[in-house]
Amino acid sequence: MSNPKLDLLAAKAEAALARERLSGTVAQLQAKLDPKALAEEAKDAGLSAVRAGAEGARRNPGIIAGAAAATGLLLVSGPIARFFHRRRVRKPVPAQPIAHSEAHSIEVTEP
Repeated sequence: MSNPKLDLLAAKAEAALARERLSGTVAQLQAKLDPKALAEEAKDAGLSAVRAGAEGARRNPGIIAGAAAATGLLLVSGPIARFFHRRRVRKPVPAQPIAHSEAHSIEVTEP
């Protein structure tokens, strides 16, 4: 048979260790979720992305120029299309009176 006092002491020691692990985990989560830490991490990630993009642009300037040209064309495609597809405004033709001549007149006779 086991000693109840020893079992109780062992259970208390296990509970104390579990509380210690839990408080350590909570402290780690609080440190990770600190707004200042999150902002610093986001800033570092953004700077890293900018550096990588700048390095890629230095290695491939032709691709960057092509992408910039394609973006520019997309931005001005509407005005360019309207320029080439403008409908010409037709000037109205002034009305002319119809000349009644005898050759064109039709006579109706009753039977």
